[in-house]
Order: sequence, then C-alpha cells, then structure tokens
Amino acid sequence: MNGPWVEKYRPQKLEDVVGQQHIVDLLENYVNEKSMPNLMFTGPAGVGKTTTALALVKSILGEYWHQNFLELNASDARGIETVRTKIKNFCRLKPVGAPFRIIFLDEVDNMTKDAQHALRREMEMYTRTASFILSCNYSSRIIDPIQSRCAIFRFSPIKGSEIAKRLEYITKEENYDYDIAAIDNIVYFAEGDMRKAVNILQASASAGDKITEEKVYDVVSKAKPQDIKDMITKALSGDFMGSRDLLRETMVLQGTSGEDMVTQIYQDVTKRAMEDKMDSEVYIHLIEAIAQTDFRIREGANPRIQLESLLTKFL
Repeated sequence: MNGPWVEKYRPQKLEDVVGQQHIVDLLENYVNEKSMPNLMFTGPAGVGKTTTALALVKSILGEYWHQNFLELNASDARGIETVRTKIKNFCRLKPVGAPFRIIFLDEVDNMTKDAQHALRREMEMYTRTASFILSCNYSSRIIDPIQSRCAIFRFSPIKGSEIAKRLEYITKEENYDYDIAAIDNIVYFAEGDMRKAVNILQASASAGDKITEEKVYDVVSKAKPQDIKDMITKALSGDFMGSRDLLRETMVLQGTSGEDMVTQIYQDVTKRAMEDKMDSEVYIHLIEAIAQTDFRIREGANPRIQLESLLTKFL
C-alpha cells in the first residue's frame, strides 16, 4: 500500500487543506505578504492543524523551507531545557534565503509552565528573525502571556460531507471499489477526525479488493449504528427485555466496549433531538442519565450493569 495513506495523501498546499476554508483564506494573506505574526492553532485531534502549519511554512519560506524551519513535538521535548537550547540556538541564526525563520511547536499544551514562561521570553527576544506556530488541543492550558502574543485560529471538526469526498478521492486513486454505506459508516465513526477516517479506510482496504460495510465494522470494533437505533427505539417504546437483549448481543458478539456504547447512545439520542424526533425535556433527562453512566464506567463500574441501568431511564 506504499506506506500510511495519512502521510501519502497529506495536503502539501494550503488550497488542498480539507474543511478549514475560513482559516485557509486568512493564512493565504500572510503568504501573499511574506510576513506572519506568531500563530496558535487550537482544536481537536485530526482536523488539520499540523498539515495546515506545514503547508503554510512551505508556502512562505519557499525552496529554502528546510533550512529555516524547526519542528518540535512538545510531548517529547516538554521541558525548559528544550527552550533554552534547541529553540534559542535556532532563533539566533539568520534566515537563509527567506524573510525569517519559523519554529513549529506541536502539542504545546503538554509543555510545563516553566517551559512556557521561557518560551514567552524567546518569542519576545527574536521577533525580527523568527516567528512561532504553536499547535494544541486545549488553548486553556497555555499561559495568557503566550496567548496574547499569538493570532489564535480555532480549528473545528471536519464536516462529514468533506470527509466523505476526501475518502472517495483516495479510494479512486488507490483503485479500490467501495460501497457508499461503507464510506458513510467511516464518516460516522470518525466524528470529524480526518486522520482517523483515513486510517479506518486503509485498514478496511487491506482486507480485500472492495471496501464494504462489514469490513469497516470489523476494523472499528464498534456497534452498528442501526443496532444502537433499534435498541433505543425498543427502550423508548417500553420493551426493556428486547432492548437489553440487543445490548448484550452487541457487547458480547461484536465486542463493543462500554465507553464506546455510551458514546454511540449519546450520538443517536442527540440526532433524534436535532431532528425533532424527541421532546426537549426527555432529551435533557436522558443526557443527564448518559453522563452519569459514562462517569461510572470510567470510574471502573461494570459496563453491562451500568448500560442496562441506563436503558431503564429510557422506558
């Protein structure tokens, strides 16, 4: 398969980035001006923060981007020594064939507070020779002095239609047949995460020449959306025993974990409320029950007992 599809089909240009058009339009202005303030990209995993940063760097720095670019993952290099040595030494050097140098710090919310304060100092000292791009999942974990020195771009989960379009493009490039239902289910399980969607697609494709719905279920090891829908419908109609049997069948035969079941139940209930198929007061009551079940399972309670208890709230 020539390596991971996530890397093979990673967009190399800003215009190829999927699902963040409002951010791409603003970043293209920096490319045209050949100047850039310190940036902070924040948002959930797999929505294009790293891809967008790399595409921006290549567009601004041009052919000399390798010599003027430093990428660090703050999950590995999270201490103050990284800031004092690697980053400081890089910032001290003059840019080669480019207007300035760029430092990209991924997962910067994992840096210690001391390291963040040291980073703030470096951002102040080297404003003429270097710009920073910071990437994080939770901007609340970044100290205020750093946030105030950055233009903050908030990445949102990618829309299902845009994920589906990209998956169809990849399957055609790789000469795989696919069922539309398989693509729809990958989008459902990915929950706005493009990286997760492409990985599921590649894993499903490795099992044969055609990507089918069943292969997707085998890969993700989660309950079928229709089974969850049927289970909730039975519970809402008062058929507790039928709903419980579906729950047990899903967890035992399909091997779905308790945490995944809670998430899928939440998705189905929310979808019903958004489509006006469920009264708002009922929805509020059920969300509270789902939250309590999720907490208890994560704290170590027996998943099947907790989920059967949850079904009684639907009656």
